Amino acid sequence: MADAPPPDTTTQTDAVGQTGQQADPEGRRMALDRDISLLKSPEPPVDASARSSDAFIQSVVRDSATTSVENVDARVDSLLNEMTLEEKVGQMTQLTLSTISKEAHQDNPSAIRDHELSPEKLRDVVVEHHVGSILNVTGQAFSVDHWAEVMSQVQRTATEETRLGIPILYGIDAVHGANYTREAVLFPQNQGLAATWNLALAEETAAITARDVRASGIPWNFAPVLDLGREPRWPRLYETLGEDVHLATAMGLGLLRGYQETDVSDSSRVAATLKHYVGYSAPESGLDRTPARISDIEMREHHLKPFRSAIEAGAKSIMINSGEVNGVPAHASTHLLQKVLRDELGFEGVAVSDWLDIKKLVNVHHVAATEREATKMAVMAGVDMSMVPSELSFYDHLLSLVRDGEVPESRIDEAVRRILRLKFEVGLFEDPLRGLEQAEEVGSTRDRRVSLQAARESVTLLRNRETERGDFLLPLSDSQNVLVTGPTAHSMQSMHNGWSYTWQGGGAAQKMFPDGRPTLMEAVRERVGTDRMTYVPGATLTAPEQMEEAVAAARQADVAVVALGEGAYAETPGNLDAMALPEAQRRLLRRVANTGTPVALVLIQGRPRLLNDTADLPDAVLTAYNPGPEGGQALMEVLYGAVNPSGHLPYTYPRSSVGMRTYDRKYSEDQDTEGGMSGFDPLFAFGEGLSYTRFAYSDLTVSRDSMTTGSLQNGGQVDVEVTVTNAGDRRGKDVVQLYLSDLVASITPSVKKLVRFAKVDLAPGERTRLSFTLTAEDVSFIGRDGDPVVEPGAFRLQVEGISEPFELVGERFSRAEHTGDTVSSAE
Repeated sequence: MADAPPPDTTTQTDAVGQTGQQADPEGRRMALDRDISLLKSPEPPVDASARSSDAFIQSVVRDSATTSVENVDARVDSLLNEMTLEEKVGQMTQLTLSTISKEAHQDNPSAIRDHELSPEKLRDVVVEHHVGSILNVTGQAFSVDHWAEVMSQVQRTATEETRLGIPILYGIDAVHGANYTREAVLFPQNQGLAATWNLALAEETAAITARDVRASGIPWNFAPVLDLGREPRWPRLYETLGEDVHLATAMGLGLLRGYQETDVSDSSRVAATLKHYVGYSAPESGLDRTPARISDIEMREHHLKPFRSAIEAGAKSIMINSGEVNGVPAHASTHLLQKVLRDELGFEGVAVSDWLDIKKLVNVHHVAATEREATKMAVMAGVDMSMVPSELSFYDHLLSLVRDGEVPESRIDEAVRRILRLKFEVGLFEDPLRGLEQAEEVGSTRDRRVSLQAARESVTLLRNRETERGDFLLPLSDSQNVLVTGPTAHSMQSMHNGWSYTWQGGGAAQKMFPDGRPTLMEAVRERVGTDRMTYVPGATLTAPEQMEEAVAAARQADVAVVALGEGAYAETPGNLDAMALPEAQRRLLRRVANTGTPVALVLIQGRPRLLNDTADLPDAVLTAYNPGPEGGQALMEVLYGAVNPSGHLPYTYPRSSVGMRTYDRKYSEDQDTEGGMSGFDPLFAFGEGLSYTRFAYSDLTVSRDSMTTGSLQNGGQVDVEVTVTNAGDRRGKDVVQLYLSDLVASITPSVKKLVRFAKVDLAPGERTRLSFTLTAEDVSFIGRDGDPVVEPGAFRLQVEGISEPFELVGERFSRAEHTGDTVSSAE
C-alpha cells in the first residue's frame, strides 16, 4: 500500500508571488547635500563596429559555447549510476537562500541588514534532502566578501558532508550587471542597452557581469531576457531588448556571448539562462503573468526566433514562462517543452521553472487540483528543476510520485543528467569556487566607463525644434539659466528601476546606490554651477510638490529641463491602471510649457508612458529609459552637447492607448477614419533617433533586380550596399537600418521588417559604404501550414528615405525547419 501523499502547500500565503519591499509609489529623491563627481571618460572603451548584425549573429552561432572540461558525458553517467532516488530528486529541487539562513527573507527599507547562514538548516537542505540548487539573496544585495563566505560554506557542506560530494549549482538574476553584488557596476536596463544598437557594447556589459557573478562564487546567471517587448503596458518591458525580432536576437546573442563566451567553465564566464520561454511578454491584458493568445504564425514569426538562435549558439539553460499560452500554462505544456523546445529546437540543456510556478498550476491557473498533481504535470511536461522555492514540497511530492509509479524514474534520470552535465560543464567539480580570486576586479573604473558609454549611447533624442533665434534648442549653452524640475530629475531609483540591489529596486536599495554618482540635477549643477541652475521638484511621481515654485522659476529661466517618468518596480507590482503618465506630471509639464520658456523634456522610465495632450508641448524630447548609475552624467552631457546623441528607439512610442501597434504592423492597421491609409501615427517611430550632426544616405544598390527562387533555394544571396556620409560639422554615430517589405504574400505581410543594421562612427565629412547580404531566410515567412516559405513576388528594400525594388521569380518553396506541429495546437 502506498504511503499517504505529502501535504499540499499551495494554500500558504506566500504561494502566489515573491515578497520584497516595494518602491515608494511617490518616488524617492536623493539627499541634496551629496558629494558627487563626474567621471572622466573622453574615449569610449568599446569601439563602435560597422559590422553587419547578421554577420555578428552568424559568428556567435558558429562559435557556440561549449566547455573545456573533459569527458563530461562519461562522468555524468558514472555519477548518475551511483545515485539513489532521493539524491536524484534532490538535484531537481531548487530553494531560495532564505531557507538556509538564520533569518527569514526580509527587506528592511531603513537598514542594510547583516546576513548569516544557519548551519543546521543548510545541513538539513543539502545533506539530508540532497538539494542540488540554491538561488537568490535574502532581500538585498551582499558585498563580494560576504558572497565568498556564503558560497564557501554552501559548497563546503555540499562537497564534504554529502555522500557523493556533488557541488551546489547556485543561480542569480544578474540582469543589468551583477545587481545583487554591492560593489559591482550596474548598466542600463536591457531596453536602454537595446537603444544603443551596439552589439560589441552588449557583449562587453555581459562579460563584466559574468566576471562579477563568478567573483561572487556563482556560476549560473538567469539572463538574458529574450522575451520580445511588443506590449508596451507590460511591467517587464524594460527587461526586454525591444519589439523587433532581429534587434532582440542580435543584442540577445551579444549578451549571451558575453556571459558564456565559448567556454562556460572559464572562471570569468557563467552559464546563461534564456528567459522566459516562451510568449511571456505578450499578455493580452498587458498585465504581468496573465494569459497570452498567440497564433502559431505569430509565435514562429516572432517569439520563437530569438530562442532558436540562442539555442543554436549553445545556451545552457532556459527558464519557463510563468504565464499561459492559448489556455495552457507553459509549465504544463508538453507541446512547448518537449515537441518544440526539445524535438524542434534541439535544446539539450536544463529547463528550470520560475518562482513558485509549479504551485501556481493549482492556485493561479487551476489546471491541477493538488500540488502533487501539479508536480507530476510539470515534470512530465518537461520541467527539469523546480524553483520551489521556500520549502521541500516538490522534493516530497516527486519522491512519492516515483515510488508510486506515477512518474517513471527514467524521466528523473533524464532531468538529473542535464543538471549534472551543467554542473560539470561550468567546472564545479574541478573547483566549486572558481572565480572568487577576481574579487578585486569588481567595480573597476573601466567598468564604470563601460557603463557610462552604454548610458551615453542609449540616450535617444526624439525631438529638437528650432528656437526663435533660428538654432535648435539642444544642445544647451553653459551661459543659459536653466530650471531643472520633475520627479525623476534627482532620483537614482528611476535611473535604476527594479532588479537593483533589491528585487523591486526599493527598500534598502536607496542606501546602496553607489556614492558619488550624480543624478541628472546634480550633473547639471556640477557643470554650470548653482548660479546658472535652479532645482525645484515640481511634483512627485503622482502628486504636485512645489509646483507653483517650479512655474515661477520657469518664468525666470532661459530653458526648463523637465524630467518625468516612473519610479522602480519589477514584475506584477509594476502593473498599470492607466498607460498615461500620472496627471500631476503632465500638469507640471503643461504649466511650465505655458510660461513660454522653452522646454526640454527628459523621460526616465521603463516603458513608453503616454503624454496625452502634453505630447506636443516640449521643444525637445530625450528618452533615457533606465540608464543606470551613470545616467545622470550621460544625460547632462547630451543636453549640453559634450556627447552627440546616438540612441535609437527599440520600440514604437505610442501616441494614444487606442490601437497601440508595433512598427512591423500589417497594412490593414494603417487604415484611418477617412478611408485612407494614414492611420498609423505613433508619437515616435521604432528606430528613430536624432543627432547633433547630419547623416546623408545615398547610392543604395541591390546586386540584382531579380532572382529565381530556385537560385535562392540553392544558397543564392542578394547583396545590398549603401553609402553613409556625415554631412554635419561634428563627429557622430548613427545606426544604419535596412528594411524589407514583401508587397504581396499568401499570408498578410508586414508593412516592413528590419533585416540588418550596423552602427557607424563618422568624423565630419567622412563617408563609409556598407554591405549587407540577404538570404532565403530574410524573404521567407511562416505560411499557412506553419512552415517557413519563400514565394515569388515583388519586394522593396529601404534604408532611411531611399528604397530599391527587388523581385523573386519562379516557384514557391518551403524552408521547413521543424516537425510541422503547430504551437497553438491542443495539448
